[in-house]
Amino acid sequence: MSDTVSRRSALRLLGGAVTVAAAATGPLAAPARALSLTPASRRVEALIARLSPDEKVGLLHGADDPGKLGQAGYVPGVPRLSIPPLRLADGPAGVRVTAHATALPAPVMLASAFDPALAREYGEVIGREGRALGQDVLLSPMVNLIRTPYAGRNYETFSEDPLLGADLVAEEIRGIQSQGLVATVKHFALNNQEKDRMSIDVRIAEQPLRELELRGFEAAVAAGAGAVMGAYNKVNGTFACENKPILGDILRDGWGFDGWVMTDWFAAHSTVAALTAGLDMEMPSGNYFADALKKAVLDGSVPEALVDRSVRRILSVMDRFGLLDGSAPARPGRDPRAGARTALKVAKAGATLLHNRHATLPLTGRAARTIAVIGPTGTIPFVSGGGSAHVVPDHAQSPLDAIGARAGEGAHVDYALGEDLFGKPLPGTSAGADFEGQGVAPGATWTYDGTLTVDDADEWTFCIHYSGDRPKVLLEGTELFPPAPGLGELFAGGLVGAAPDGLTVRRSTLNLTAGTHRLAVTAKGRDKGQLFRLRRTTGATRAADVAEAVRAARAADSVVLFAYEDATEGADRTSLALPGHQSELIEAVAAANSRTTVVLNTSSCTTMPWLDRVGAVLQMYYPGQEGAEATAAVLFGDCDPGGRLTQTFPVAEDRHPMAGDPRRYPGVDGTEEYSEGIHLGYRWYDAEDVTPLFPFGHGLSYTTFEYADLSVRPDGDGLAVGFTVRNTGRRPGTTVAQVYLGPSPDLRLDQARRALAGYRRLELEPGREQRVTVRISARSLSSWDPERHGWVLGTGTREVSVGVSAREPRLVGPGRVRSRAAAGRP
Repeated sequence: MSDTVSRRSALRLLGGAVTVAAAATGPLAAPARALSLTPASRRVEALIARLSPDEKVGLLHGADDPGKLGQAGYVPGVPRLSIPPLRLADGPAGVRVTAHATALPAPVMLASAFDPALAREYGEVIGREGRALGQDVLLSPMVNLIRTPYAGRNYETFSEDPLLGADLVAEEIRGIQSQGLVATVKHFALNNQEKDRMSIDVRIAEQPLRELELRGFEAAVAAGAGAVMGAYNKVNGTFACENKPILGDILRDGWGFDGWVMTDWFAAHSTVAALTAGLDMEMPSGNYFADALKKAVLDGSVPEALVDRSVRRILSVMDRFGLLDGSAPARPGRDPRAGARTALKVAKAGATLLHNRHATLPLTGRAARTIAVIGPTGTIPFVSGGGSAHVVPDHAQSPLDAIGARAGEGAHVDYALGEDLFGKPLPGTSAGADFEGQGVAPGATWTYDGTLTVDDADEWTFCIHYSGDRPKVLLEGTELFPPAPGLGELFAGGLVGAAPDGLTVRRSTLNLTAGTHRLAVTAKGRDKGQLFRLRRTTGATRAADVAEAVRAARAADSVVLFAYEDATEGADRTSLALPGHQSELIEAVAAANSRTTVVLNTSSCTTMPWLDRVGAVLQMYYPGQEGAEATAAVLFGDCDPGGRLTQTFPVAEDRHPMAGDPRRYPGVDGTEEYSEGIHLGYRWYDAEDVTPLFPFGHGLSYTTFEYADLSVRPDGDGLAVGFTVRNTGRRPGTTVAQVYLGPSPDLRLDQARRALAGYRRLELEPGREQRVTVRISARSLSSWDPERHGWVLGTGTREVSVGVSAREPRLVGPGRVRSRAAAGRP
């Protein structure tokens, strides 16, 4: 695929009427004369004329939902004028409400398929289910770039590459909105980390801002996104939700966006500045856009025309989706089977085989006779990440069950825990407590004041499982599980934050000396009562679990070891290594059985000091409710692993773009500098001559492919790159042909050594070949000139390469770019 449409003319071709007044960006813009208005515009203007000042303001902020469905936000309508309320649900990987929904694979896994058509299908599932579950607005997709490998929400977005992200976000939005659900692209802009996200000031130059971060948002606008969500952070000194250069100058004036802009939750910081800059809606409440806004209108600091402008934008989108005139189609019923089919399809397509030594995979013949499954996520389905990405799935099979079913009756599948997530019963306490299942009646308070006896000095991890208010646990007078600061209590992870029976889990690790320690516990039943458990893991229990895993590995022909990393909104990772003691487990198991496959359920890139010791590594991210079946299908070779990396994996913690420079990440004194400029992701590895562990675009197949016959020719205002791909192996397989573009000799601007300019996902039977043409657009051939404040075409002879990753070119040739596209907007 090449670029998504980005020309302003494309905006006028979108479904639904575009009001003349909504396109105006001046602070006192008034509606055009009635003769120039469409019927939809006249309907909106008539409503605005009838709305009272209080009713107008009521449409510009969130409120409590009287009929709660578990969604993130609610905006009351105006019943007397038949303006319905709006319900807004999270949904990066499925609709997040209290009801069951299809839990799709994480967006990063969708992106790994390099398939915009699949992104549209993914969006269609979410769009249909959102409406079926009573929602009107989806708070998704996210298109912020993967900049730092530590970012806690890397799995919720697509890629470190702006072209790939732009293509996918555009198609997902088209899919969502084709079902009648309003899509909200987020987080505008530069919300590329969770650490200090509420306050960090992101400093970025004009060229990288335009060429990298904004490309996906521009594509989303061109695709017709109804809403944009402003980010928490500041951009060049001003909070994003009151930042006129990005909300007014770029989003409105530059791209012609005619939808509405809402805050991220609790991201508003002002009334007058925010409304003037272009913010339309405060969520989830009205600290600045309720009484404060009414007061600002009354005292003249905010012209009522600005309030009308925001109301107009919201009502215009509602009218475009048939919510004002009753033309919206009836809400459909859910189709769980169709959702499950798409979830399985995406998980298979995005499964990425990173390493496969000595044909460890697929599991066939003797290798599939006896299999040891190891790791906690072998029995606990890892469906999704934490925070706003969490979905209540229709079902989720465990990988152990899926592998056992696929292996068949003639095979033997054994299991060993390996790494304990939820702890073992607490020994050595004085009498009076049942820490394995202590009930507390409603209204009651249960207390324990006793001792804990430790036989040997060791590292202890205490685990508290609870169903109500978290019990207070004091060890030697120090609280083990204090409340997390800020919103941390809301974001506890998608896997480790809950026990298999649904109890909430928190952990605390410390070193204990041998001897007796005072332990005090207080648990309150409150209105509903509660059940809690207090458990532990220690060095001794871990050693026993590893020994059991090693025994299972030695007895098996093959090992499938499931490893995890549990990411969540609200917190960045502190290390790129697997958490806990999983690396030691992998090394011990691989030493016992070289045919060990590590299946990674991780959010983002992971360092692998154990890589040379294992047979295979299969990256499955957070694979959704059908992840177990998809994993088994890839392991046994029922389908080719079709995914490719959308981000670079570094060799070590000190070998990536953010390493060693706290000004780049996480920031110093509240300011973060994007000093890498345009050299994001794989571009940085090229510029610095740093070898990654796995490059952008990398992924292995169970077959082999040959690339031949490169041709590069002018094609309108771009280039057409032709080549032939042939499956030279014995199995059907998938390859992703990636076209990279070198710098222009005629531009004095900073340029990447190579940048993705197009791609094509191909599925070929053995011996079959296909002639492919990938078009490089004028946008990909252009750079942003900060002196001209516009795009300039990179003319001259430029290197064009076709490969299977950013570091693996198969074909290289020249492409001549002539100055047919003038400076300006390509």
